[in-house]
Amino acid sequence: MFDRLQSVEEKYRKLEEDLSNPEMLANQKEYQRVAKERSDVAPLVEVYRQYKALKQELQDNHELLNEEPDPEMRELIRQEISDLRQKLQAVEDELKFMLAPKDPNDEKNVILEIRAGTGGEEAALFAADLFRMYTRYAEIRRWKVEVLDSHPTGIGGFKEIIAAINGKGAYSRLKYESGVHRVQRVPLTESQGRVHTSAVTVAVLPEAEEVDVYIDPNDLRVDVFRSSGPGGQSVNTTDSAVRITHLPSGLVVICQDEKSQHKNKAKALKVLRARLLDQMQREQEAKIAQERKSQVGTGDRSERIRTYNFPQNRVSDHRVNLTLYRLDAVLNGELDEIIDPLAAHSHAEALQRMDS
Repeated sequence: MFDRLQSVEEKYRKLEEDLSNPEMLANQKEYQRVAKERSDVAPLVEVYRQYKALKQELQDNHELLNEEPDPEMRELIRQEISDLRQKLQAVEDELKFMLAPKDPNDEKNVILEIRAGTGGEEAALFAADLFRMYTRYAEIRRWKVEVLDSHPTGIGGFKEIIAAINGKGAYSRLKYESGVHRVQRVPLTESQGRVHTSAVTVAVLPEAEEVDVYIDPNDLRVDVFRSSGPGGQSVNTTDSAVRITHLPSGLVVICQDEKSQHKNKAKALKVLRARLLDQMQREQEAKIAQERKSQVGTGDRSERIRTYNFPQNRVSDHRVNLTLYRLDAVLNGELDEIIDPLAAHSHAEALQRMDS
């Protein structure tokens, strides 16, 4: 690790020299490229230099301890050495974290897919609750939410809803939400007051650009048909709904929320690209590091990750054994209390893998 840090510092020095070269100033495009490269590594170099300064200070104190005859002064030096060791360990951990491989998708926008599972209408209603929860969280984060496709039920639920969430770091925060969300509550239709258990599946996919996933138009079958379900106006009177089938993978995407066939097709392609990228990355992960997947990072949508218990006003995340008695606040978009521990757990596992 320290060999790598030394080479990064040497690279940083070289970049600084390049930026001070008068010839570089004449080439603004090259100057901006080098300046960006320098700013990218500057935080790491700053922490590494802090580490080296602490290490030197620790060494100086050890030498001072060997030379100091006065017992009281020796005790003060020992205390200083103890404090420096703690600081040194904290900075070393920070360096490991900064060197840990970053998820290349973290800064991407998100395709969010929510589907009702077991539980019929009650599951569909909870799917709507979860969509509202993520929408409110996005509002807190100042992200933009755009519904791409939805299949509403007659009483305010969703059999399925797909949305794009656009904003800085959206995937880095929401990627921990993939999995099965279980709800325990008394349905409105339950006359006996019995608690029912239902499930909703959430998939969080990084949005894929055209450069990330190339789709050959010859691999697509595009069908158009009339939109179904609630919509009113002229939504059901034209063939505006679009179904795209990706023949090599068998993936099918349907979009019918817009009245424009062109807009529905564009949205369907956006979802298809995200699903193809997700499929490709999952296959790659399975081949390269199946045994090293962290529990938090798998995003396994068959795994139950969280339980929402309404009678107890309780939310439990089963991956980090976290329980909060603030269900109402969580459903109102206050998700950071859950996401922060999940992110910390993921980072700790990344550090552990670096040490092993």
